[in-house]
Amino acid sequence: MDTAMTELIESLPAMKEKLKGLRDTLLTNLVMLGEIPAPTFKEQQRRRFLTERFTQYQLENCSTDEVGNGLGILPGEVGDRNIMVVAHLDTVFDENVDHTISIEPKRAKGPAVGDNSLGVATLATLPVFLETLDIKFKSNLILMGSVRSLGHGNIEGLRFFLENSEVPISAGVCVEGVKIGRLSHTSIGMARCEITYRLPEEYDWTRFGAVGSIVTINELINRILEIPLPRRPKTNIVLGSVNGGRSFNTIATDAVLRFEIRSESDQMVKKLLQRIEDIAAEVSSHNGSEVEIQVLAQRKPGGISFSHPLASNARGIMNSLGITPRVSPSTSELSAFIDQGIPALTLGITDGENLNKPNETIEIAPIYDGLTQLLGQLIAIDRGYCDAT
Repeated sequence: MDTAMTELIESLPAMKEKLKGLRDTLLTNLVMLGEIPAPTFKEQQRRRFLTERFTQYQLENCSTDEVGNGLGILPGEVGDRNIMVVAHLDTVFDENVDHTISIEPKRAKGPAVGDNSLGVATLATLPVFLETLDIKFKSNLILMGSVRSLGHGNIEGLRFFLENSEVPISAGVCVEGVKIGRLSHTSIGMARCEITYRLPEEYDWTRFGAVGSIVTINELINRILEIPLPRRPKTNIVLGSVNGGRSFNTIATDAVLRFEIRSESDQMVKKLLQRIEDIAAEVSSHNGSEVEIQVLAQRKPGGISFSHPLASNARGIMNSLGITPRVSPSTSELSAFIDQGIPALTLGITDGENLNKPNETIEIAPIYDGLTQLLGQLIAIDRGYCDAT
């Protein structure tokens, strides 16, 4: 590690202490944002609050693009480079869920408080952090709350911006509320799929092999579990959810399986997807049910190397703060940067539990380490310490 990076790391403890004085500002934004429902494709109210905060904190070009992303720019003193900081606005919770966020001395609790209300609150409060710590950048900071990230959204918001913006991005940082120590700088190959079996209205219950859709889905799952998976490249199939049926005493006429294929090899993802599609069609032929196969999202492997300065300096910053780096590939916003050839990484802010449950909880104390690592990373990028040589 060179002298300049060492000096930056030595300045981080003092930065952390100053950030503790901004607890109320951050938690206020967390509650205000977190209590606004933002299911995928319905993020408008949360985005509106975020852009209002950007305006209040005197960012420039506070705006909403064609797909609904919320943007604000903190101009740099030179402005010859652009660093993008993004946090996804959407959550897995519907509008009818009680979104009350409760703040306790050591933790905060409520739906999506960690994934990703804290990430968005961090983005919203970032200008205050920088002003309070008197941190000035040469580069422009582009702050964006992205929409249509999760599930069927397929990170459409960030993809749209990167594919259509004329502003060149030097580096990207994706902010996730949890977990601290998360360090993703690569993306794995992925196919996110949904298979639906339906029995037609005229279904012949007297035919040989006639069964309800839940039995059909069960046969499909058993067949998928029989597929041999290689150790290299690392590959797995995640069976995420099964839905079907209406009541105790009525045979299910439809059922849905949602799953992801993940692999270090794009070719392996394609091979397994074709295998599962063939199995699904074969199972359907056994009992006359109709099958619908949807590929909702796909990712390609890629990213920067473990030794890239952006990744190695991130590990150095974490280690200096006592944070254990948890290096793992990602299938989230990071892959949109990777597709455009932009060096980027994903960082987590704090620890949490019960993720994606109504009683989702985050710890407050680790937040200051998480914020300090984020600011340290942005400073390192701005000063050119993370540029590939």
